[in-house]
Amino acid sequence: MNDTAVSVDANWAVIASFGLYLLLLVGIALYAAGSRSGSMTDFFLGGRAMKHFVVAMSAVTSGRSGWLVLGVTGLAFVDGAAAVWSVVGYTTVELFLFLFAAPRLRRFTGRMKDITLPDFFASRLGGGQGLRVLIVTVIVLFMTAYVSSQFAAGGKAFAGTFGVTDTTGVWITAGVVLVYTLLGGYVAVALSDAVQAIFMIVGLVVLPVVVVASLGWGPMFDTLRALDPALLDPYAIGFGGIIAAVGIGLGSPGQPHIVVRYMSIDDPRSLRPAALWGTVWNVLMGWGAVFIGLSGRAVYGDIDALPGADSEQLFPFLANAYLPGIVAGLLIAAVFAAIMSSADSQLLVATSGVVRDIYQRLVKKDADDLNPRHLVRVSRAVVLVLCLLAVGLLYVPGMEDLVFWLVLFAWAGLGAAFGPPLLLALFWRGTTAAGAAAGIIAGAVVTVVWYYTLSDYLYELIPGSIASTLAVLAVSAMTRGPEGADRMMSLLKGGSGEREDVHG
Repeated sequence: MNDTAVSVDANWAVIASFGLYLLLLVGIALYAAGSRSGSMTDFFLGGRAMKHFVVAMSAVTSGRSGWLVLGVTGLAFVDGAAAVWSVVGYTTVELFLFLFAAPRLRRFTGRMKDITLPDFFASRLGGGQGLRVLIVTVIVLFMTAYVSSQFAAGGKAFAGTFGVTDTTGVWITAGVVLVYTLLGGYVAVALSDAVQAIFMIVGLVVLPVVVVASLGWGPMFDTLRALDPALLDPYAIGFGGIIAAVGIGLGSPGQPHIVVRYMSIDDPRSLRPAALWGTVWNVLMGWGAVFIGLSGRAVYGDIDALPGADSEQLFPFLANAYLPGIVAGLLIAAVFAAIMSSADSQLLVATSGVVRDIYQRLVKKDADDLNPRHLVRVSRAVVLVLCLLAVGLLYVPGMEDLVFWLVLFAWAGLGAAFGPPLLLALFWRGTTAAGAAAGIIAGAVVTVVWYYTLSDYLYELIPGSIASTLAVLAVSAMTRGPEGADRMMSLLKGGSGEREDVHG
């Protein structure tokens, strides 16, 4: 781990307001600890009783991570208005998921009492333990690396904001995430995500408004035009660049930590208002990130003016420069909100894979009388172990490169591997377990191979998703489908008495 501190003047007002944010998260954990966490369904899905606003906010924030607050703002600083296409991509795809895919998934998993994504595939397609092991292995591997990278991003953000070392920042980030995930499970994670969504939206809207008001709308655009006219042209990256940016959204259906949010809502019909909230939040946060990048470029002119010549330091640097200490501290909390809302979700998904799909379904498959509270205790122990493992990976010589490699392919790899098989299993009767397995393997392999050979021409997630789709279709056509496929499709489509057993 690069254990260096960035020289930043963090005044006590910033520290105090940020401290209040951390105390709020701990308070949520203590509240959630006394609510739903007595069973596996409670600990991993909040008892399937989460309200639409919480589900919408949690799905949006867990999917964005530090990439939106740090990455997209930095991308807009460098590339200008063209950065908006990535926002268009994931916003459109996630609206489709909320309206069409999520209700089917929620209905089916509620009736079948499925808790995890591997549970869904096993119930819908059969396939024995082989398919479950394949899915769990991929999820746990990538999710643990994802969490490790989020902790590293937290350490970097702490260093850039408060001048501490990366190591101190990593342990603070991991400690806070561990406390509320350990105590409250999914309820704490979802509620904290909803609260953190508010911090993110405030930060991503207030900061650009303040900066643009200070510069003046016309003068800002004049400055950008003088620096480079392409900064104001959303089409400057060309057709191929636009397709690649929009294609980022194809990763959303394959992200387990996003998909599990849909499974937790109290009623499948509540996903329509959740779609409205989620889409509004995605649009506001995305456009806010783009305007932070544009206004920041007008202020600083060149990347060398930022700490470490790093465009991802723009948000905290700009907030410290333009806002009073108390307000800056609260807006800087948006950076950590983005990071923590992804880390906690990914940590919980990895834990569910270990406990539900390995420990309960494989190791203890013959023990029908496992005490639910025993499983929750095991889950909390696994949360602790995976959290420490994610931090420990940053200290192992050479391991940081492996973590970087896994994260590099995490969004595209998971998206291409799981997205097409999941959508086809939800909408196509002919999907088989062998087809899904082929799609998972083909999507992951093509994504990696394409990155190292042809990524200069097209973002690897797009060909990976195409390969996965074709593999599912081809292999499913050649293999026998699960018994009771008609009944499965009926459960997915729903009908009269839809609310029956939705909390199972």
